[in-house]
Amino acid sequence: MLSFIIRRLLQSLAVLFIMSFLIYALMGLMPGDPIDLMIQADPDLTPEDQARLRALYGLDQPLTTRYWNWLTAALQGDFGFSRLFAQPVGEILWPRMWNTVLLLGLSLILSLMIALPAGIIAATRPQSTLDNVINLSAFAGISIPPFWLAILLIILFSVTLGWLPAGGMGMGEDTGLWEQARFLILPVLALTLSRVGGTIRFVRASMMEALRQDYIRTARAKGLSRRRVLVAHALRNALIPVVTILALDMGMLVSGALITETIFGWLGMGKTIYDAIMGNDYNLALMGLMFATALTLLANLLADLTYAWLDPRIKYG
Repeated sequence: MLSFIIRRLLQSLAVLFIMSFLIYALMGLMPGDPIDLMIQADPDLTPEDQARLRALYGLDQPLTTRYWNWLTAALQGDFGFSRLFAQPVGEILWPRMWNTVLLLGLSLILSLMIALPAGIIAATRPQSTLDNVINLSAFAGISIPPFWLAILLIILFSVTLGWLPAGGMGMGEDTGLWEQARFLILPVLALTLSRVGGTIRFVRASMMEALRQDYIRTARAKGLSRRRVLVAHALRNALIPVVTILALDMGMLVSGALITETIFGWLGMGKTIYDAIMGNDYNLALMGLMFATALTLLANLLADLTYAWLDPRIKYG
C-alpha cells in the first residue's frame, strides 16, 4: 500500500508539472499583460518605456525561459506578486484556500448525509410514492442552475425573511462564532442542493444493482437482519461506484464553488480565480488553478484508498 501511495504521489507531481506549463502557456496567450495595462493607465509612456518595462519584468524573454524562472521560484516558495492585491500570492492564497476547503467539506458532508439515506430508502422501495417523491426532488435539484438557486435563496432567506445575510464573510474582530457561521449557511446550502440530487440518483441506482446480487439472497437465506443485509453487505459494495463519481465530481464541485463564492461574496479560491482572470493577475490565477488541479488529484487518490477499505479484495501492490 505504501509503495502504491508513493507511486501515485509521484504521478500526481508529474501531472501538476505538466498542468503548470499548460496553464502558464495558455495564460500567456491571453490578450493584454500588466505592461499593456500600465500603458493604458498612463498614455505618456513611450515605446522605449514599454520596451524597458518588458525587459525589467522579463516579458521580452521566450515562453519557456519565463516558465523556468517562475518554476524555480515557485519551488522555493516564491509564487510571485499579486497585481490586484499588491501582496505576495502566498499571503492571499492560504486563507482563501482554507475558506474553500471549509465550504466544500461542509457541503460534501451535508450532501452525503442527505443522499445516502434518501438513496437507500428509494432503492428499497422502488416505484413507491416515497421513491417517486425522492426522484422528483433529485431531478429538481439537478435541473436548477446553481446561480439561479443561489439568487432564490438570497431572495427567500435574506430579502423576504431577513434571517440570514445575503453575502460576505462576517470576519470582523467583534463578530462571534455564530455570527460568522450565519454567513456560511447560504453558500453551503446552495452548493449542497445543487449537487445532492445527482448523488441521490447514483446511490439509488448502485444500491438497486447491489440488492439484485446473489450474495444478498444468500445473506437473507442465512437469516441476517434486514438492517445488517442493507448496511454491511449491500451498501458497502454499492458505495464503490458512488465514491468514483464523487472523486470525478470534485472538479465540478470546485467550479460550482466559483459561482457560489462569487454570488455570495465568499472569499474563497473560486472567487479569487475569477477576480484574477478578469484582472489579468497572472500569478494569482495560475496558483489558483493549480490548487484546483491538486484538489482533484487528491480526491482521486483518496477514492482509490477508499476502494481498498470498502472491498478487501482490492489490493494495491
